Amino acid sequence: MRISLRKRLSLQSDTTPIMRNLLLKLCAAALVATSAAAANVQAADLHVMSSGGFTAAYKALGPRFASHTGNTLDTALGPSMGKSPEAIPNRLARGEPADAVIMVGYALDELIRQGKVIPGSRVELADSRIGMVVREGAAKPDISSAEGLRQTLLHAKSIAYSDSASGVYIERELFKKLGIEDQVRSKAKMIPRIPVASVVANGDYEIGFQQVSELLPVQGATFVGKIPESLQSVTRFAAGIPVGAQHPKEAKALLDYLASPDVQAEVKSTGLDSVSAH
Repeated sequence: MRISLRKRLSLQSDTTPIMRNLLLKLCAAALVATSAAAANVQAADLHVMSSGGFTAAYKALGPRFASHTGNTLDTALGPSMGKSPEAIPNRLARGEPADAVIMVGYALDELIRQGKVIPGSRVELADSRIGMVVREGAAKPDISSAEGLRQTLLHAKSIAYSDSASGVYIERELFKKLGIEDQVRSKAKMIPRIPVASVVANGDYEIGFQQVSELLPVQGATFVGKIPESLQSVTRFAAGIPVGAQHPKEAKALLDYLASPDVQAEVKSTGLDSVSAH
């Protein structure tokens, strides 16, 4: 509500004190309403927790979402499971604020079952497959077949794998499927928190296994390829909105954007497989 200077002067001279007070109150009320409306459209500060496999895609797409919407993204990175303090379930258990969580699908389902993530908020994001790296400059072994992978593991001096979904599969299932569990037990180790490719790049381990999207960004390591499809473990990444999220509407917009057909080329470029058609 606007009142011109001329009109204000006219009010001062032509209205009674009671009328002037009433009009001033109306002006004040209009100002408060305008300020409240402005506050309602202010950008939200979204707290996002993301696990490793989708991190490269999120880092590429998140700033674009922020630029288009005016929202800001406060991001905490950590595995989808495990005992480390950085693990997303442990962060939530400590009461860290979160408007959205991006993580391994079955770990997200467990949080939904526990009542920590809103049922029905789950959004499918991408599928992730396991790959292998060697140190930059080292020979790339042939792992295109089950026997090739088996021989590579048997001849490697040391083997590293992650503490998330891919590493759990390697430790509990892959070695058994290849019949080499006893032979590799002493030289294979689960690496907590940090990217597996980093300990291969610095020479601590000869070969390393993790989801492809987590291997590709690390400098100093060479990507060999995915393990054979017959031995592959496909990890679905999904996202949801925690119970008690401060900005659920904005969080839903972020998750819908990350799953939208328009961004699938970027998702695939990070080593993930699109699920947009599902």
